[in-house]
Amino acid sequence: MTLWQLLSSFPTAIPTVLLAVLMVYWTLSIVGLVDMGESVDLHVDGVDGAHELPDVHTLAGYLVALGLGGVPLSVVASVLVFCTWLATALLQQYLLAWVPTAPLRVAAGVGVLLFAGALSIPIAARVLKPLRGLFVKHGARSNESLVGFDCRISTGSVDRHFGRADVEAHGASINIRVWAAVPNALDKGARAIIVAYDPATQQYEVEAAPAAF
Repeated sequence: MTLWQLLSSFPTAIPTVLLAVLMVYWTLSIVGLVDMGESVDLHVDGVDGAHELPDVHTLAGYLVALGLGGVPLSVVASVLVFCTWLATALLQQYLLAWVPTAPLRVAAGVGVLLFAGALSIPIAARVLKPLRGLFVKHGARSNESLVGFDCRISTGSVDRHFGRADVEAHGASINIRVWAAVPNALDKGARAIIVAYDPATQQYEVEAAPAAF
């Protein structure tokens, strides 16, 4: 059997078509016509109409249960289809060729396709496991996340319009713009607590820390 006959005959033809579709998808993704990150997002919480898509969450749960979570769906699909295609082609070449009649070859072909698809799952899980670290999403720190932290005033005084302070947060020292109601006892080196953030002025409201703080 020639390579073309192998790829275009049942059952290998089915994963061959899927593999061709995925190759087109990745080509479009490389040239920038498809956004991989948006097209495979399984997190639909907060999106209008998300309550109408329970199957999306079910699919995500199945992927995690099978050891296929932690990577984009397009990557999972590509590895699964490739493994299925390779296993199906090998089984067709070395097993189905010995089946004597066409009806039996069709029945055996269905079995080979199902077996190859099932076999591809644990193989894909092993292949994808070391790739999970490449797709970890780190949430950006928001300005509001500093509310509640203590800080140390770095200017001589703090009033309603001016003041700066240093805050230790998330493993780093950050110098921020602060303001406070007057009169206050906030001078350089004084400890204070961040109580609010105003996005309009990009300033934090602070209050003097309690004496026992």
